[in-house]
Amino acid sequence: MPSETLWEIAKAEVEKRGINGNEGDGVEIGEKSVFFIGSKNAGKTSIILRCLDRDEPPKPTLALEYTYGRRAKGHNTPKDIAHFWELGGGTSLLDLISIPITSDTLRMFSLVLVLDLSKPNDLWPTMENLLQATKSHVDKVIMKLGKTNSKAVSEMRQKIWNNMQKDHPDREIIDPFPVPLVIIGSKYDIFQDFESEKRKVICKTLRFVAHYYGASLMFTSKSEALLLKIRGVINQLAFGIDKSKSICVDQNKPLFITAGLDSFSQIGSPPVPENDIGKLDAHSPMELWKKVYEKLFPPKSINMLKDIKDPARDPQYAESEVDEMRIQKDQELEQYKRNSSKSWKQIELDS
Repeated sequence: MPSETLWEIAKAEVEKRGINGNEGDGVEIGEKSVFFIGSKNAGKTSIILRCLDRDEPPKPTLALEYTYGRRAKGHNTPKDIAHFWELGGGTSLLDLISIPITSDTLRMFSLVLVLDLSKPNDLWPTMENLLQATKSHVDKVIMKLGKTNSKAVSEMRQKIWNNMQKDHPDREIIDPFPVPLVIIGSKYDIFQDFESEKRKVICKTLRFVAHYYGASLMFTSKSEALLLKIRGVINQLAFGIDKSKSICVDQNKPLFITAGLDSFSQIGSPPVPENDIGKLDAHSPMELWKKVYEKLFPPKSINMLKDIKDPARDPQYAESEVDEMRIQKDQELEQYKRNSSKSWKQIELDS
């Protein structure tokens, strides 16, 4: 057994960079980070393993997982390093988002949001909660970095806008996400059997969100052809491989739209009768699309943020021997609390 776990090695490496380098100057050229967030059991781990050519069965992600990959751009050249982070638990572990996003990693950082297309009622709240939490933390880190390295912040913003042509008609309307963003809709094999109208609403809504945030959007499943496309996109984020210029906006096929290639005119208005649009109390285009979407796919009554907070109690990680020991220890703890309470009461009576 190795003396250190992969997590401990990664943590030590991050801390070492923070000590040896100036704030905001710790990332080496050719070293990028890709952070996977999204729906529970949506296939994030499988995508990462595929990108790293690892032929192994995916395991359930517990809290926050880390791995890395290396790739040489040519002969006799140093290998580029890509750090892959994955947040488990859907929207239940938002506090962990801050760990991989630091002043040292931010300039070479990308975000991948994986959404389960087979669960449309969970789609919007999952997307909204994760993107809001991530953007909030990224904005704080950018503000901190700007105080010591304003040039780096300026370069980051310029890089984000490079995906959008200068003469694009939507350039003044969109609000690009502060780091490169890719939205992946998984389980397309299930989604393709949905009713046409439902597929239309989901496709148009995701296209709007992706275009508004300056993000790429694509659907995938267990299909080899689709997995190869996704692998190419992730490798572009991780190792700087040339970006694909292909596009598919047909709702009857898996969507594949690279950032900057869509437009609001092609997406069209929200799929709701014009007479009903005025009845929706929306203060922004994003809010309007949300209300239209949730009218057809109302979110579940139980707030998704109230998911199981303690992974040790999550059924997907159940292990009978460990759980029995946990129950025993919990009972011992309760007994200890009761005994301690009695002892303090006795002390008070004696005094």
